[in-house]
Amino acid sequence: MKELVQAMREQGVGIGEDIVKVDMFLNHRLDTGLLVKIGEAFADAFREDKPDIVLTVEASGIASAVTTAMALGNIPVVFAKKSKTRNITGDVYEAAVFSYTHGVENHVRVSKAYLPQGSRVLVIDDFLANGAAATGLCEIVEQARGTVVGIGICVEKKFQPGRAKLEGMGKKVVSLATVVGIDHGRLIVED
Repeated sequence: MKELVQAMREQGVGIGEDIVKVDMFLNHRLDTGLLVKIGEAFADAFREDKPDIVLTVEASGIASAVTTAMALGNIPVVFAKKSKTRNITGDVYEAAVFSYTHGVENHVRVSKAYLPQGSRVLVIDDFLANGAAATGLCEIVEQARGTVVGIGICVEKKFQPGRAKLEGMGKKVVSLATVVGIDHGRLIVED
């Protein structure tokens, strides 16, 4: 997606050899116009797969998930919570997810009431590195006896194995921007 690629080239920063920092527009400060276009791009890519729910992990994926759900006709968005809360008890679907960026394992959970059995689920996330978040969300959908119709990723790090892992699971993966490397703090992004 040309607008996302342009934003990454102009405002994105690489840290070391593997950290992609795009928080100026994607996941700390939000460029709402860009997010609307991201949602439209994902809707165009997955409309024929007929999702009835968009699923993401809190917090960075929520904005893209919401604009995608709106572009798909205002279908519901569910986000997996990373921490236990007193208002989500008992009947939950749960999966362990290792955060590459934060270097910690989280147990993400979704109330069973919010992910009906048999749902056709579109997974949306801001990043794809090793595929842990998307894999965990796929596990949650499987627990709900649902179908993952596809996985939409805003930014893929091509130099990490996430795509191969997800495609090896038979999942359709669509990335809107792909980072192929980092050179002295500059992101190298495919056209």
